[in-house]
Amino acid sequence: MNPFSSRVMRSAVIALLVIGLLVLALGGYLNPIFRVVLNPLITAQSIMSSRFMALYDFLTVPRDVASLNQRNVELESQVAQLQTQVIELQQQIADSKVLYALLDFARTQPENEYAAATVIGRDPNPFLRYIIIDRGSDDGLRHGMPVVTQQGLVGRIDAVFANASRVQLITDASSTVNIHFQSSSVEALLDGSLTGDLALDMLPREATVAVGDIVLTSGLGGDYPSNIFIGQVQSVRIPENGLFKIATIQPVVDFTELKAVLVIKNFQPVNLVPLIPTPEP
Repeated sequence: MNPFSSRVMRSAVIALLVIGLLVLALGGYLNPIFRVVLNPLITAQSIMSSRFMALYDFLTVPRDVASLNQRNVELESQVAQLQTQVIELQQQIADSKVLYALLDFARTQPENEYAAATVIGRDPNPFLRYIIIDRGSDDGLRHGMPVVTQQGLVGRIDAVFANASRVQLITDASSTVNIHFQSSSVEALLDGSLTGDLALDMLPREATVAVGDIVLTSGLGGDYPSNIFIGQVQSVRIPENGLFKIATIQPVVDFTELKAVLVIKNFQPVNLVPLIPTPEP
């Protein structure tokens, strides 16, 4: 047999074997053999892959965790800064609203000269009703000057320092304000109290006073200008065997939320204390 015929025969046999293997493989007859041969290889590959991933995680995860922790700290810091900025902006907006309201009030009362002041403190004594403002004698403030807001009467300056003043609120127990009612000619004295409530203690029994009546300063006594809004009558009662009516007043100013006030600078309080003559030597 010549060499060419031999090569043809080998090629034909190899082709037949390949075709036969393909047929057997496609028919599923070789699957048991494949499982026996390939399963150890697949298992070995899985073991090697898991070991590689474990080693990779061991080498890279700590660095990634540290990086994530650092990034988390940075983000938390940024969030805290943004929250602080939001709070500051909200406070600035609230303060601006108060200042604009005071400015509008001052514009509607051009006959008065005002000095705007910020509330910087309160008397720590629970039985005293005073606030501290950031304006004093250097700003032209003097004892007795009335203090208001855009809502109504606050009180008057009780003590003056160079750069600050103490204001006695009308709710203080030693405060007295001469008032009248908008709807009638009835006049009375408005007194503060230890609890901070406002009351009219000596209203004549025949006085026509009803819940909701508007209370204004009367200007009598020389302590305050007239017709400054104070509040409204909240209740009226006559004590048993009493000679006078008692009315409680709801102030229009929220004294717990005071942040800024106006001082009426051009009002001159009247000193009604009698002069005591100096004894002759």
